[in-house]
Amino acid sequence: MIEARRGTSRPGGAPPDKCRQERPPDKCRQERPPDKCRQERPPCSAPPEGLAVFARRMHTRSMGMNALSTHDKALSINIDAARYGTFAEIGAGQEVARWFFHVGGAAATVAKTISAYDMAVSDAVYGTGKRYVSRQRLQSMLDHEWSLLLERLEGTRGATTKFFVFADTVTARSFSRQEEGQGWLGIRFQAEPRARPSEIIIHARMWDQENARQQEALGVLGVNLIHGAFNDHARPEVLIGSLMDELTRDRMEVDMIRFSGPAFDRVDNRLMSLQLVQQRLTNAALFAPDGEVVEPAELLYHAPVLIERGSFRPITRVTLDMLDRSLARMQREQDMQGREPVVLMEMTLRNLLALGEQVEHADFLARMDTLRALGRTVMISNYSRFHSVTTYLRRYTRERIGMVLGVPTMAQILEEKHYGDLAGGILEALGQLLGGPVRLYIYPWKNNAGEIVTAATFTVPAPLRHLYEYLLENRFLEDIPAPADADLSVLPHTVLARMQTGDPAWEALVPEEVVAVIKERKLFGYRGTR
Repeated sequence: MIEARRGTSRPGGAPPDKCRQERPPDKCRQERPPDKCRQERPPCSAPPEGLAVFARRMHTRSMGMNALSTHDKALSINIDAARYGTFAEIGAGQEVARWFFHVGGAAATVAKTISAYDMAVSDAVYGTGKRYVSRQRLQSMLDHEWSLLLERLEGTRGATTKFFVFADTVTARSFSRQEEGQGWLGIRFQAEPRARPSEIIIHARMWDQENARQQEALGVLGVNLIHGAFNDHARPEVLIGSLMDELTRDRMEVDMIRFSGPAFDRVDNRLMSLQLVQQRLTNAALFAPDGEVVEPAELLYHAPVLIERGSFRPITRVTLDMLDRSLARMQREQDMQGREPVVLMEMTLRNLLALGEQVEHADFLARMDTLRALGRTVMISNYSRFHSVTTYLRRYTRERIGMVLGVPTMAQILEEKHYGDLAGGILEALGQLLGGPVRLYIYPWKNNAGEIVTAATFTVPAPLRHLYEYLLENRFLEDIPAPADADLSVLPHTVLARMQTGDPAWEALVPEEVVAVIKERKLFGYRGTR
């Protein structure tokens, strides 16, 4: 970042200082109008093969033949005369706008850049708010700049121009702030001149340890977002994958995305968030009870959490009873002090892949719809092991975490074979799982012999006996009693089989709200009773 400003070139571009030495911009503007200047002499950082050849190369790469570099993406936008807009950036420099100036031809793309760093200035321009790095601030920036752009240019350029506004509000590492970098980025754009605008909003976390590296990564991500919005809005899955071009997960994570507007009328944001997890841009995505996609910190920041993992295909009365009874027990913990924990129903990609090698979108949405009928918050993750879930939640909260388990799942956690890749084996895994105030709430189970097994009566292998006794005695594990009439032998796949074969007995095993949704929409292969 600093080197580029001193004159070090990026791939495909001439050094900025050399460019200025060969033809000073001020002199160019004095001799002839800017547009004519660009026509007679392309910007010195333009590709040597010429703009026509460059445009064909861009088209070939955009069809999947080869990934475009950040330089090529920015330049391809600059040579598109139909695109014109505003860049508004707060925090971490003006790294996105800088790319468009650096590659040349920015006057054809950039109507204005603004960076309201000072809080008082930001409030004066965009209105007051509780947090400056937030979805609300980003939305205010997009609204304000879009209104100004149309007010000033719609009359003179609206018939031929596809306007856009890019905005970001970011906090990066600095001398005074050593927290992780994170921020909100968004673009509002027209797919055609004078069309209603569409919008993409993302939240990103920056993992580089140096401020300059975080700024550099932010610039790349912003260019990727703008290029994707212009060129791949009809293919949102491709757009999502392109966000990480020239970036890696050890540098950047995109943990929330939301599409809106006429260009995305047929897009289901739940599926787009699933794409973030599937394409490994993040390890988890969260959905509020109303089905809206949320950024994890919006729900989890400094909050106690209760989580239940499962396939929920479908959710059963026993599964719901496990959660409700664990919640009631957690609320009585001394450190809760009457606070309500965030309750998460978690599905892993492994759960969703139970039907085959690919996630079936209809099946995923069916599970989401049934959980939404119960007003539940849903989490989709890549985590197959429980201790990874705790590590993830600890990014956002140091408060109490509760996990709801049945005895069979607890038995799997205690199998040493799952931790061969950890230097500390099962001890390391349990240390991560139970770090901080964590409690596993264990629901009883009826084994094949008809015996009720609890955490207290569960038999563990001899090498783990003393460790298990330690966990029990220190209340890392706690039994949750089941009601006397609970059928502890019925599993979700048994209920599913009855549903799909027309056996009406399944209805008594599933919450009424969920039964109604399944019947109305014929979910999970339901075809009526025989």
